[in-house]
Amino acid sequence: MPDRGQGPRGPRTGAGRPSRRVRVLILTLGVLAVLGMAFSMFAGFWTDWLWYRSVHYSSVFTTTLWTKIGLFFVFGLLTAFVVGLNIWLAHRLRPPLSAMSMEQQNLDRYRMGLAPYKTWLLVAISALVGLIAGASAAGQWRTWLMWVNGVPFHQKDPQFHLDISFYAFELPWYRFLLAFGFAAVILCLIAAAFTHYLYGGLRLTSPGARATAAATGHLSVLLGLFVALKAVAYWLDRYGLAVKSSGFKAGDWTGLRYVDANAYLPAKTILFCIAVICALLFFATLWRRTWQLSVIGFGLMVLSAVLIGGLYPAIVQKFQVQPNEQAKEAPYVQKNIAATRKAYGIDDSQVVKYEGKPDTKDDAKLRADADDAASIRIMDPNIVSPTFQQAQQVKDYYGFPANLDVDRYPTKDGKLQDTVIGVRELNLKGKGIKHNWINDHFRYTHGYGVVAAKGTEADDGEPVFTEYNLPPEGDLGGYRPQVYYGEKTTTYSIVGGPQKEIDYSTDDHGEKTTSYTGKSGVNLDNPVNRAAYAVAFNEPQILYSGAIGKGSRILYNRTPKERVEAVAPWLTIDGDAYPAVVDGRIQWIVDAYTTSNGYPYSSRTTLGDTTADSLSTGRDDRSVVAQQNQVNYIRNSVKATVDAYTGEVRLYQWDTQDPVLKTWMKAFPGTVRPKSAISPQLLSHLRYPQDLFKVQRELLTRYHVTDAQTFLTGSEVWQVPADPTNKSGDAVPPYYLSMKMPGQSKQAFSLSTTFTPAGRYSLSAFMSVDSEADSADYGKIRILKLPTSQTVDGPKQVQSQFNSEQDIAAAIKLLKGGDSEVEYGNLLTVPLDGGLLYVEPVYVRGGGLKLPLQRKVLVTYAGKPPAFENTLGEALDKIFGKQGDTTAPPDTGAAAPPASGDPTVRQALVDAQKAFDAGQKALKQPDGPDWAAYAKAQKDLKSALERAEKAEHQATGKKGGNKG
Repeated sequence: MPDRGQGPRGPRTGAGRPSRRVRVLILTLGVLAVLGMAFSMFAGFWTDWLWYRSVHYSSVFTTTLWTKIGLFFVFGLLTAFVVGLNIWLAHRLRPPLSAMSMEQQNLDRYRMGLAPYKTWLLVAISALVGLIAGASAAGQWRTWLMWVNGVPFHQKDPQFHLDISFYAFELPWYRFLLAFGFAAVILCLIAAAFTHYLYGGLRLTSPGARATAAATGHLSVLLGLFVALKAVAYWLDRYGLAVKSSGFKAGDWTGLRYVDANAYLPAKTILFCIAVICALLFFATLWRRTWQLSVIGFGLMVLSAVLIGGLYPAIVQKFQVQPNEQAKEAPYVQKNIAATRKAYGIDDSQVVKYEGKPDTKDDAKLRADADDAASIRIMDPNIVSPTFQQAQQVKDYYGFPANLDVDRYPTKDGKLQDTVIGVRELNLKGKGIKHNWINDHFRYTHGYGVVAAKGTEADDGEPVFTEYNLPPEGDLGGYRPQVYYGEKTTTYSIVGGPQKEIDYSTDDHGEKTTSYTGKSGVNLDNPVNRAAYAVAFNEPQILYSGAIGKGSRILYNRTPKERVEAVAPWLTIDGDAYPAVVDGRIQWIVDAYTTSNGYPYSSRTTLGDTTADSLSTGRDDRSVVAQQNQVNYIRNSVKATVDAYTGEVRLYQWDTQDPVLKTWMKAFPGTVRPKSAISPQLLSHLRYPQDLFKVQRELLTRYHVTDAQTFLTGSEVWQVPADPTNKSGDAVPPYYLSMKMPGQSKQAFSLSTTFTPAGRYSLSAFMSVDSEADSADYGKIRILKLPTSQTVDGPKQVQSQFNSEQDIAAAIKLLKGGDSEVEYGNLLTVPLDGGLLYVEPVYVRGGGLKLPLQRKVLVTYAGKPPAFENTLGEALDKIFGKQGDTTAPPDTGAAAPPASGDPTVRQALVDAQKAFDAGQKALKQPDGPDWAAYAKAQKDLKSALERAEKAEHQATGKKGGNKG
């Protein structure tokens, strides 16, 4: 026999057992690892708490935290209890084991193995499912807060006549409870069934009964609960039809249609009754001890779901709706139109007819009106950033965003003018910075000042700056110039301590240093705080660096959008934060929205898609920060500001009637200031937000129609045109511009866009919204609807005319000479005396610097040949004639050529008119412009005008000679 002396006793000799020192070391390392993980978790929690406390929104942190903890423990413990209870009950109801079958003999090994650990297994399984359920429930904190704090809309849905708050605040919570109930019952059913099988209550192969009476009763109750929950689901589904998506008519259409109201709704009611009866049959198994009736009832419910819930609605759709769809669906479409227009704030849109052709033939009057119609901006904020960079960067550790902003500031004489503005922010990617930890986080900490230029003027192609240089000079007056918080400030800085910061640097003044004196950020005097941030930022130097001392503060979460989103996690944030000098400080203004996905009958929109355009596509910094991407209700309910020096975040109530905002204000009291707290100077810089406007214009492509029959035909569907100035194919961005719409007595700062018919290039409508926050007409949407009986050129056609006109094409080719590039600015559309004036600045990027300089302006009006001149004034003069000049230039778009006494001149002008008409006809072919015919017509037009001019000179010369 083998020697077993070193078997079980072997470890005692120390041959295979670790020494005491090794065991202590392993234990120590294990404890340290646990402590390290615990401190890492603590560091994340602690730094979050410190940050919220530093911005004075600690109530947001605590409310969110306690809500999550409450939901976690309530639903986690409830799930753990019911699952554990059912396992314990199944074990308690186990049958006595006597003569066992082969199946039970095989299971006996597992029972024996689990016997010593039964209690621990019960606790472990219950805890595991409780943790999962609790974590899932904690993610529903928004749903809970909206349910418990919901306020009424004081509007009722047209089908069930319930307040809309039921769908927006209550139904989501009931659906969560229902889903939680289903999950809990299914887990209990699985756990109970497995336990019954393990201990003999259920048998698969053994002779005799397959289930004991106890197991039958237990599982029947659970199945009855499941079917009862299904009955509740059928009942809630009735209301869910009011917010159900159907993809009807090329959109995410919600609300009941004919088949929903006349087939699905009664079907859901019938299925509810059948499910209740079926649940009672399962509960009755406790007394009957047989599943026969309950199984029959369950089969009947499944069959009914197929026939009543699926087949019957399909028959109604096929044989009642499709043969006469418009008549059947019209009443429901009308409800959808009304609800959608109300939910998106477009119900008060003013649609007026607009001819699209001049009301007057007086060019002198048109020339004067053109100056009054709009402050036409030739400085495109999306192009001139490199020019700002070159002229006003000063040092390469400063920078400007790729897209500047448009605002209004008073001139020296007190008049408001459209102004292109940008902040000189810190740019750590500058080549002049020697990168190390001290420079990146202690020395280079902030930008300095704003730069502004007139939107309507250029000086030899360059911006005319109204605020410039370091230290700042210009028209904006004194303000605190340091920019510690900005769109490009994405890293942390440690300020206010022994290490001095670079304030600004110029060739004249040299390098100036400063030390942050604001109260922003988190104090690092506390060693616990330093250790927490060292772990949270994975930077051990924070813990021991001598550059950190008394007064040191760490600044992070520094972009305006992320600060607003953090302090108000229930808001959706507009993609474009813009700067303004307000009350002596640089303030970032951020528009924020409240949204809902539960507005009955309102069509849904995807925010990420509808807010994308040629400027925002592919750029995260211009993208909307959405809490929920699919919405069918939106309001610009909050205006927020972020101080560029202190980082202070202020939320102001803007929409005082919005029930969603009122609900969140109840949930987070004290976080939103009243509208009356907005200062007059701040109010003058608030504007209508771009992302809301883009959502509304996308909806108005279909919902400008208020008649259900017309809506169903689809004959009036519009589209947002692609940006004609580039080849991206993305939507044209809306533009801010001070302009005067028909019916307005003076210019108003507006946001505008154009529409074209679906699949065509001609213009169908022009849309503008009054964007002046201190105006009584703020938010008023005006739509100029052009007649369908005539063709008015749209943006793409106008751009094509610019590109194809021979003289302009030749001039563009010359501008592109050498290594220069030509770039088209924003194509602006301005209503003018019944027609539409198109203006487009042209930029030339020349030389190795490739700076865009505004060199030319393209202008056209009501079919006139486009003008391509050095300045806007010259271009308007060429289109309409010089102001004060009573001799207007010939209008080649007139019905008849100007009179002339000379037959040669008269014939040449007749030929010119024919050539012009031929060119216009070529551009407006049904299948698209015929460019070959257009080019020939332009060539003929040029030749005819040259002959007319030559003949006129000859005739004038002869008359002069005869007189002499």
